[in-house]
Amino acid sequence: MSGELSPIDKAKFVAAKRAAQYVEDGMRVGLGTGSTAAWLVRCLGEMVREDGLKIRGVPTSTRTAMLAREVGIQVISLDEAKWLDLTIDGADEFDGDLNLIKGSGGALLQEKIVATASDQMVVIADIGKEVEHLGGFPLPIEVIPFGWQTTQALVEETLISMDVLGRSTSLRMNGDTPFVTDEGNHILDLHLNRIGNARQLALVLNQMPGVVENGLFIDICDAVVIGYGDGRVDVRDINEGTVATERLDFVESDNLFADLSE
Repeated sequence: MSGELSPIDKAKFVAAKRAAQYVEDGMRVGLGTGSTAAWLVRCLGEMVREDGLKIRGVPTSTRTAMLAREVGIQVISLDEAKWLDLTIDGADEFDGDLNLIKGSGGALLQEKIVATASDQMVVIADIGKEVEHLGGFPLPIEVIPFGWQTTQALVEETLISMDVLGRSTSLRMNGDTPFVTDEGNHILDLHLNRIGNARQLALVLNQMPGVVENGLFIDICDAVVIGYGDGRVDVRDINEGTVATERLDFVESDNLFADLSE
């Protein structure tokens, strides 16, 4: 079955498979959103069914919740969990300090709430997500629908004084209508090209009326598992200051690969 995967999907799969090793029996686990996180949910579901793993998962979106239930993971809310042992999620970009841009799937608000309510956050990604400086990927910010155009104008004006290379913004669309998040908000994508001071930008954006949250995850990620198309994974732990390279064998599983939801 693995032979049918593209190199990028193989990289996502091995990263997810390795990250699943962080999960232990009895844990409360935050489940991320996106294509790489979907592999992780599938891997955990297989462990629940085949190995008897007992965990409770807190999804970061409605589609992750649907997939988790589909593969047999017990789903609870963050209010029920109160605090999590671990969150595993993907990223759109990460730098050498394991700061992230997240939110391509539109779930950045719930993702950040869940990640910061965890003892540990592990990011899974393919090697293409590593960057020297954040900002090549558009930075999403979640804004309330009321007055969103005014909020957009204020953001663009504020970007003039920020250490960024680009300042254009766009409203994320879903076909002919604005994209709506699980919380009923809109997403503005900031096309910045390069962010010189991500910490400062994150603080300034969140002080603006109308902005609910931004997609910069600063000092939240503890480790990143980077997958390669040949089955290798690098595990970088920012707290331990370690980098380990491993190789995972592909294991064919009809249950794991069939009907994967992105």
